[in-house]
Amino acid sequence: MTDKKTLLLAQIFITFMMALSMSGIMSLLQLGATAQWLTIWPRQFIIAWPIAFVLTMVISRLGFALAHRITASRNA
Repeated sequence: MTDKKTLLLAQIFITFMMALSMSGIMSLLQLGATAQWLTIWPRQFIIAWPIAFVLTMVISRLGFALAHRITASRNA
């Protein structure tokens, strides 16, 4: 298993990239490629990133537990 520092750093990078891309895509779909979109996107990202990080601290454990349960039952 990966050490805790590497997992934490990976979660920081993953949530950064996901929050950046998802806030950009969703606001682009809503507003279109406009000056307003370019103004709103950074604020949406700043809101989304900490939320995404906190949620992954909980959800990733559930995801790993489910994945281990499924793969363990198939390997038995």
